[in-house]
Amino acid sequence: MKRPISLRGPAGCIVFFMPSFRPSAVLSMRKDFFIFNALKQNIKRKGDTAMKKVWKFGMSAGMAALLLAGCGEEAAPVEEQDVETPAEPPKEVAEVEFPVTLTDAVGEEVVIEEEPDAIVSMVPSNTEIAYELGLSEKMVGVSDFDNYPEEAASVEKIGGQEFNVEKIISLQPDIVLAHESNLGIGDAGLQQLRDAGLDVFVVEEATTFDEVFETMTIIGQATGTMEEADAQISEMEAQLDEIEEMSAEVKEPKKVFVEVGSTPEIYTTGTGTFIDEMLSTINAENIAGDQEGWVSMDPEAIVSSNPDVIVTTEGAYVPNAVELIMGRNGFAEITAVQDEAVYNLDSDKLTRQGPRVTEGLLELARAVYPEVYGE
Repeated sequence: MKRPISLRGPAGCIVFFMPSFRPSAVLSMRKDFFIFNALKQNIKRKGDTAMKKVWKFGMSAGMAALLLAGCGEEAAPVEEQDVETPAEPPKEVAEVEFPVTLTDAVGEEVVIEEEPDAIVSMVPSNTEIAYELGLSEKMVGVSDFDNYPEEAASVEKIGGQEFNVEKIISLQPDIVLAHESNLGIGDAGLQQLRDAGLDVFVVEEATTFDEVFETMTIIGQATGTMEEADAQISEMEAQLDEIEEMSAEVKEPKKVFVEVGSTPEIYTTGTGTFIDEMLSTINAENIAGDQEGWVSMDPEAIVSSNPDVIVTTEGAYVPNAVELIMGRNGFAEITAVQDEAVYNLDSDKLTRQGPRVTEGLLELARAVYPEVYGE
C-alpha cells in the first residue's frame, strides 16, 4: 500500500498527500501494558461484570487498581480461626538485559549495547511514548512538531521531515528513535546517522491498537523500561476493553465521515488506517471503508454517502473548521449537517500512535454515540 506523507497524521507529523499530490505549503502541526497483571490471573478481561462496573472513564490508574483488587471472590470464613490469606504475588516483568538486539521496520538488526542515557526522538508519537515510560531526563532531541507533554518544548529540536543530521550527531544520542514515516525523504539522512556510528531504530507505523502496544513494548525493550511499558499497556487494554463492551449497546451503526484535510482537496482515511480501526472498534461505519489508506474524496461522494456524523481533525489550525464544513455547497442535505452532528476532535489523540490513543478513541465514541458513551 502506498503511504502518504502525513498531515497531522500517522505519528503526529505535518503534511500528508498521495504520491500524485503536491501541496504548495506545509501546514503547521501541532498519556496510557501492566497495572492489573496480578489481577488478570483471577479476572477475565472480557465479559467480567465486576470489572465492567468498576472501571470508569477518567478514573486514575491507582484508583482503578484499588477498586479492582476487591473484585475477586472472598474465601468463606473459618470458624474460631483468624486466617489471613496471603496475596498472590504479582507477575514479574523480566528486566531488559543489555546488550539487546532488535529488528526495526526496515529489517535492520540494531544492537543496543547498554541502557541508553541519551535519546533522540524523531516523531511526536515516539516522544509521547518515551515520556510515558519515564524517560524525560534522557531526552536530548525531539522533532519540531513535538507539543506533548509540555516538557518536550524545552528539549533541543532536530527538525521535521527534513531533519538536521549534524544537529542530531552533535547531541551524541545513545539511540535515535526514528519512524517509518521518516522513510523516503529521510533515507539518506538516516544512513548518515548510521555511518556516524549512531544506533538508529526505525519504529514501524502502527495501524491497530495491538500494533501500538507492540511499539510500546519495543521502545520499552530498547530503553530498559519494560515494567513501565507493561503497566501502561495493561491500563490501555482495560480502557479499550471497556469501550468495546459498550459498543455492543449500539443497535444501529452510524455512518461516519472523518475529514483529515480540506485543502486543496478533501482528504479522509480508508481501510488500513488507525482511524478506520477506531471506527470499527466503536461499531461505526466508515463511509470511506471501500477505499484503502489516506485518500481524497469528492464532495459529491460525501453527500451521496449521507453520513450521520462528520468529524474534522483540522480545528487546531483551520479557523471555523466545523462551520466551513456545514456551509459547503450541497452539504445542507447531509444528515450530519441537518442534525448539527459535525465535530472537531483533537487530531493528535486520533492520529498519534502512542499512549493517548485510547483517550482519542473515547472522544470519538462520545461524538458518534453520545447516548451510549455520554457526552
